[in-house]
Order: sequence, then C-alpha cells, then structure tokens
Amino acid sequence: MHSEAVASRSAEHRDSRESRSGTPHLDSVSLAIIEQLQEDGRRPYAAIGKAVGLSEAAVRQRVQKLLDQGVMQIVAVTDPLTVGFRRQAMVGVTVEGDVENVADALTAMPEVEYVVMTAGSYDLLAEIVCEDDDHLLDVINKRIRALPGVRSTESFVYLKLKKQTYMWGTR
Repeated sequence: MHSEAVASRSAEHRDSRESRSGTPHLDSVSLAIIEQLQEDGRRPYAAIGKAVGLSEAAVRQRVQKLLDQGVMQIVAVTDPLTVGFRRQAMVGVTVEGDVENVADALTAMPEVEYVVMTAGSYDLLAEIVCEDDDHLLDVINKRIRALPGVRSTESFVYLKLKKQTYMWGTR
C-alpha cells in the first residue's frame, strides 16, 4: 500500500508539471483517465483505477486536478432538437481590428456554443444554437453584427446533424 501511495504521489508530481507553452503536461495515466471518461462520463473511479493502474482515491485526485486546470469538463451532452433548440448555425465572422475583443463578446452570448479563432476567410467561427429562425436572425442581425469591429458575417444554417461526437480520445 505504501509503495502505491508513493508511486501515486510521484505520478501526480509528474502530471502537475506544465509544458513550455504553459499548458499542463499530461502523462500517459492522465490521458488514459480522460479516454475512460470520454467513453463514459459516469464511469466509477474504482473502474477507471482498475483500467489505468491507480487506486480510486488517486483517480479522484487526478480527475479533480484535470477539472481544476480546465483540461476537461464532465457534462451531459444533449441533442438540441429534443430540448427545444430547433435551429443551429455556424457563423463565419470577419473582424476589423482586435479579434480578441469580438471573440470575448461572442463567448459571452448564451446562444454561442463555441468560438474558434481561425486563419483563412473568416477571423472567427461561432456555433449558434437557437430556438427557431426568428431567434437566430435576432442573434446574428441585432447582436453579432452590432458588435464593434464586426465587418461581415456569413451564416451556414444546419439542415441536419449527421455526426456529433466527443470521442476523439487523446491521441
């Protein structure tokens, strides 16, 4: 038991280091824990521990650290249609000036699910989830286009969602 605790503390120390880019360094055990939770976010810590070779307590500590560092989130993913959001769109945004300011304003909007800063035809891509077409029009026309620095937008309305998964693993 003592050697497991020492090994766990040693692995925890290795796991806690940051890379030169400032992002947390993830060892193979942390990556394996993430993959286990991507398969089933409700998987018991004891089962994860058995799969990755750690005690339940060590897994619990690792998971909490991964959550605290913002490496992952454990959430319920819904199908927007079944919970009343009938219109989704990807919106390409072209910006004049500081892209960060517009990105920050978009992230503050509850209808915006994610914002990506890009290189290419658009400075930003934002996924919007709305109740209906009127709601989407209001978000794009009165809120996004009204942001200081937004030069233009192009909307790509989703007709049918064929695949949405969060199972890419940790590669």
